[in-house]
Amino acid sequence: MATKIILDCDPGHDDAIAMLLAHGNPQIELVAVTTVHGNQTIEKVTRNALAVATVAGITGVPFAAGAHRPLVRAAEVAESIHGDSGMDGPVLPDPAFAPEDRHAVDLIIDTVMQNPPGTITLVPTGALTNIALAVRKEPRIADRVKEVVLMGGGYHVGNWSAAAEFNIVIDPEAAHIVFNESWKLTMVGLDLTHKALATPDVVASIAAIDTAPARFVLELLDFFTESYRDAQGFDYPPVHDPCAVALVIDPSVMTVVRVPLDIELTGSLTLGMTVADFRAEAPDTCTTYAATDLDHAKFWGLITDALIRIGDPR
Repeated sequence: MATKIILDCDPGHDDAIAMLLAHGNPQIELVAVTTVHGNQTIEKVTRNALAVATVAGITGVPFAAGAHRPLVRAAEVAESIHGDSGMDGPVLPDPAFAPEDRHAVDLIIDTVMQNPPGTITLVPTGALTNIALAVRKEPRIADRVKEVVLMGGGYHVGNWSAAAEFNIVIDPEAAHIVFNESWKLTMVGLDLTHKALATPDVVASIAAIDTAPARFVLELLDFFTESYRDAQGFDYPPVHDPCAVALVIDPSVMTVVRVPLDIELTGSLTLGMTVADFRAEAPDTCTTYAATDLDHAKFWGLITDALIRIGDPR
């Protein structure tokens, strides 16, 4: 049976690829897409999500816009990486449909509560504001979701500061709520995603597919490569967000270890740091996990396979 997921995202170049992977893989049933502030404003990332759905021919899936700012802090965007639109590079099509009138938080709650317990996986790839608000508004979802598999954090490295990753540090209070809930949570952080590089052989394999969605991904990667080279010195860009979807599809694509995780909220130099306690074997009561190593070929194989399956709907 396919795993039902809610993709909570802030498209974003890598969020777009995550959405394509979720749509194109038969092991995933994409039951909802929700958007959150992050890579750009909520208006821009929501339009981007709808544009990706149009490129991929995603229909029958509810989309809803969510939180426009963090719980207590001012909104911050990643224009240096994703550009003014949040998805610079390709010419984005006009969306084929509009988002629902429901707030993303209500769509998340309704979807979890209307499905049997243990059947919905939450896959957040942006700030954790929507997820935190949802579990505070309806605490029962903590026991009903199958698990949370998120892209964010990093136990050795940061990217928005020396200690903190962007998705976490832009709303650390929301992250603290989500990481400390009772659900099973796996952090697919920078230690893992920095291995998910779009190398020349990867780009060539996507180019060989030669469909509209594949060409769209190439345009995303062209811009992403230049922005990551200029902003962070990478020769090839790390494509973060699809890693979380890939783990849901095939756990063998990466190594995951049980480890206590928490979020730093008060450090003047370490605000938003995801603190992992590797000092001893984690107890059985620990519900948090971290991804540590990636099968690069298997990961990119999932993405190329999804693009082939999507075909040429645009």
